[in-house]
Amino acid sequence: MNKIFILYVGSRCHLCEQAKSLIADVLNDTGWMLHEISITSNDLLYEKYRLRIPVIVSPQGEEKGWPFTARQIKHLMASKDHL
Repeated sequence: MNKIFILYVGSRCHLCEQAKSLIADVLNDTGWMLHEISITSNDLLYEKYRLRIPVIVSPQGEEKGWPFTARQIKHLMASKDHL
Protein backbone atom coordinates (compact mmCIF):
# COMPACT_ATOMS: atom_id res chain seq x y z
CA MET A 1 0.00 0.00 0.00
CA ASN A 2 1.43 3.35 -1.11
CA LYS A 3 1.03 5.82 1.77
CA ILE A 4 3.14 8.68 0.46
CA PHE A 5 1.98 12.21 -0.25
CA ILE A 6 4.00 14.49 -2.52
CA LEU A 7 4.30 18.14 -1.58
CA TYR A 8 5.44 20.53 -4.30
CA VAL A 9 7.23 23.53 -2.80
CA GLY A 10 9.32 26.50 -3.83
CA SER A 11 12.35 28.16 -2.36
CA ARG A 12 11.83 30.70 0.43
CA CYS A 13 8.12 29.94 0.47
CA HIS A 14 6.56 30.80 3.83
CA LEU A 15 3.27 29.20 2.79
CA CYS A 16 5.16 25.98 2.06
CA GLU A 17 6.56 26.03 5.60
CA GLN A 18 3.05 26.47 6.99
CA ALA A 19 1.78 23.60 4.84
CA LYS A 20 4.62 21.28 5.93
CA SER A 21 3.84 21.98 9.57
CA LEU A 22 0.13 21.28 9.09
CA ILE A 23 0.83 18.08 7.15
CA ALA A 24 3.36 16.86 9.72
CA ASP A 25 0.76 17.29 12.46
CA VAL A 26 -1.80 15.27 10.47
CA LEU A 27 0.60 12.51 9.42
CA ASN A 28 2.14 12.08 12.86
CA ASP A 29 1.78 8.42 13.94
CA THR A 30 -0.34 7.44 10.90
CA GLY A 31 2.18 5.44 8.88
CA TRP A 32 1.93 7.98 6.05
CA MET A 33 4.99 9.75 4.68
CA LEU A 34 5.63 13.04 2.89
CA HIS A 35 7.97 13.42 -0.06
CA GLU A 36 8.86 17.04 -0.71
CA ILE A 37 9.76 18.15 -4.24
CA SER A 38 11.09 21.59 -5.08
CA ILE A 39 9.74 23.02 -8.32
CA THR A 40 12.62 25.46 -8.72
CA SER A 41 14.97 23.06 -10.51
CA ASN A 42 12.44 21.60 -12.94
CA ASP A 43 11.02 23.81 -15.70
CA LEU A 44 7.90 21.67 -16.23
CA LEU A 45 7.03 21.58 -12.53
CA TYR A 46 7.77 25.29 -12.23
CA GLU A 47 5.36 26.15 -15.05
CA LYS A 48 2.65 23.86 -13.67
CA TYR A 49 2.82 24.80 -9.99
CA ARG A 50 4.57 28.18 -9.64
CA LEU A 51 1.42 30.12 -8.83
CA ARG A 52 -0.20 27.33 -6.81
CA ILE A 53 2.48 26.11 -4.37
CA PRO A 54 2.34 24.52 -1.97
CA VAL A 55 0.42 21.66 -3.62
CA ILE A 56 -0.16 18.28 -1.97
CA VAL A 57 -0.72 15.23 -4.19
CA SER A 58 -2.22 11.94 -3.04
CA PRO A 59 -0.92 8.55 -4.21
CA GLN A 60 -3.84 8.47 -6.68
CA GLY A 61 -2.88 11.84 -8.15
CA GLU A 62 -5.50 14.01 -6.44
CA GLU A 63 -4.10 17.53 -6.03
CA LYS A 64 -4.99 20.14 -3.46
CA GLY A 65 -3.40 23.55 -3.62
CA TRP A 66 -2.93 25.90 -0.70
CA PRO A 67 -4.82 26.73 1.35
CA PHE A 68 -5.79 23.27 2.55
CA THR A 69 -6.90 22.07 5.94
CA ALA A 70 -6.12 19.12 8.17
CA ARG A 71 -9.59 17.81 7.40
CA GLN A 72 -8.91 17.89 3.65
CA ILE A 73 -5.66 15.97 4.12
CA LYS A 74 -7.46 13.38 6.25
CA HIS A 75 -10.07 13.07 3.50
CA LEU A 76 -7.31 12.31 0.98
CA MET A 77 -5.93 9.70 3.39
CA ALA A 78 -9.34 8.04 3.74
CA SER A 79 -9.91 7.64 0.01
CA LYS A 80 -11.25 4.17 -0.90
CA ASP A 81 -8.24 3.66 -3.17
CA HIS A 82 -5.94 3.66 -0.11
CA LEU A 83 -7.70 0.79 1.68
